[in-house]
Amino acid sequence: MSAAVPAPTEHSPAVQSAVHKIFRRVVPLFFVMFVANYMDRVNLGFAQDQLRADVGLSAAAFGLGAGIFFIAYALFEVPSNMLMERFGAKIWLTRIMITWGLVATAMAFVNSPGMFYALRFLLGVAEAGFFPAVIYYFSRWLPDSHRGRATSVFLMGSGTATVIVGPISGALLEMHGIWGHSGWQWMFFVEGVVSVVLGFVVYRFLDSSVEAADWLSRDEKDGLVAVIDAEQRARSRTDGEDTAGRATVSRWRLLADPQMLLFLWIYFAINVALYAVTFWLPSIVDDIGGVSDFQVGLLTAVPWLFAIGAVYVAGRLSDRIGRRRPVLVGLLLIGGTGTLLAVLVSPWVGLGALCLAAVGFKPASPIFWTIPQSYLDARAAAPGIALINSVGNLGGFVAPTAFGLIEDATGSTEAGLVGLTVVGFLAALSVLLVRGGGRNDTPRGARRPATARDTAHGTGRDTGRTAPGAAGRIATS
Repeated sequence: MSAAVPAPTEHSPAVQSAVHKIFRRVVPLFFVMFVANYMDRVNLGFAQDQLRADVGLSAAAFGLGAGIFFIAYALFEVPSNMLMERFGAKIWLTRIMITWGLVATAMAFVNSPGMFYALRFLLGVAEAGFFPAVIYYFSRWLPDSHRGRATSVFLMGSGTATVIVGPISGALLEMHGIWGHSGWQWMFFVEGVVSVVLGFVVYRFLDSSVEAADWLSRDEKDGLVAVIDAEQRARSRTDGEDTAGRATVSRWRLLADPQMLLFLWIYFAINVALYAVTFWLPSIVDDIGGVSDFQVGLLTAVPWLFAIGAVYVAGRLSDRIGRRRPVLVGLLLIGGTGTLLAVLVSPWVGLGALCLAAVGFKPASPIFWTIPQSYLDARAAAPGIALINSVGNLGGFVAPTAFGLIEDATGSTEAGLVGLTVVGFLAALSVLLVRGGGRNDTPRGARRPATARDTAHGTGRDTGRTAPGAAGRIATS
């Protein structure tokens, strides 16, 4: 009698080989996509002075236009994510890339406040679904123990974009007058076209599923699919399913779950802080005085250079210790401290304080996303992630809109920075209320007492103690 073939694990040679290939091919592609995505989203901050002068926008009107993008993003996020499930990641992410590139290019032709608002809204419609689609993609391509690093590398794209968008946008702004066009028009046109071209590259290299990836061997495909499916089944067994394997909690229960509400608030707070710093950093740097557009771009890159390293280090640290909450709390406290110091010191020293804020707030987002990923059942992952991202991203509307109103009312952004300090500290306290946040936590929602012998040591054997996360994971019907 032949011995039974052991089931593959995340440490199996075939699975490890597949993971290495994914990190070489798929993760870098998403990284480049996010660089282009984030550049088109935040380059508006660098065009602020020229655009406001040419189109006739007040600070409040500019802030509203910057933020209205996120209203559209929130409205169309969930429908876009559902369409991604129907058409597949390859088709849908290609569509997102090309349409947002076209709208970003059209920003070069803005000639009135109404057109400005309309195109910013359409940019949100075009981009909606991008981020949760990538997060969901990782959940179907990588074992849980590798997703924190993959998500961190992916989100380093936004950090990289914030570093390079300053010098690039500053250089393009100095093309003012060439062929009769303003510098801000050149900036929007060139950076938008890059996204359109990248959309066709995505279609060539991205695969919708592991099975469709001809660059993986059969053993690698089988091992990877087996490990990921086993992880999902292990979660589902404690998620209140009936004997036929059907989930007993509907999707409408997502908003009724206290943990989901905490996720919504925490991600909202992270985005308020992050986008306030992102959109208004060029204006804050410009207050130093005596610097050109290109020099402003270079100086605004400095905080994000520090943030890129912090994103990677925080991701590796949280993966290694397997505990996300303490890392996230620490990052939010660092970010809040940075914004507070920026109010209290001189502009040049304040730039250093904003470096501290970027080091705290930028890595907070990828670390946060590893917690809902481990909390949501596979069938609730797509709508759950989309819900968190869409509602949380409303922070991107609140931040620039509030800062614009504050600047119009006070002539300064200091009160806004104090508000960011409060938001950061409150978010850190809220993270302490989130149960779980470790990759070895037993899911919530079990109909029987959940036990884990060595959960505290990461082995998963029965100790007779209730696991720290054993209290309510969402599943869907």
